[in-house]
Amino acid sequence: MAEQNERGRSILARVFAQIEDRKAHPRAGSYTNRLLDAGEDEIVKKIGEEAIEVVLAVKGQGDQRVIEELADLTYHCLVLLAQRGLTPGDVAAELERRHRPS
Repeated sequence: MAEQNERGRSILARVFAQIEDRKAHPRAGSYTNRLLDAGEDEIVKKIGEEAIEVVLAVKGQGDQRVIEELADLTYHCLVLLAQRGLTPGDVAAELERRHRPS
C-alpha cells in the first residue's frame, strides 16, 4: 500500500509538472494548451462533466471505469490549479490542516 501511495504521488507530480511546462512552453495541438487557452470557464466546465462521469461510473460501470473517470477528473483539476497559479501542494496543505491528529 505504501508503494502504491508513493507511486500515486509521483505520477501526480509528473503530470502537474507537464501541465506547468505546457503553460510555460505551449505546444501546437496540445489538449492541455487548448484547455489553458480556453480559460477557466472551460476548465471548470470540463471538471463538472468529469464529475458527472465519475458518478455514472460508480453507479454501474465497474471499478476500472471509476478509476478512468477519476483520472480524468484529477487531470482537469490539476489543469485548473495550474491556470490559477496554485499547486497540488496547496491542496495537500489544506488536507493536512483538516486532518491533524487531535
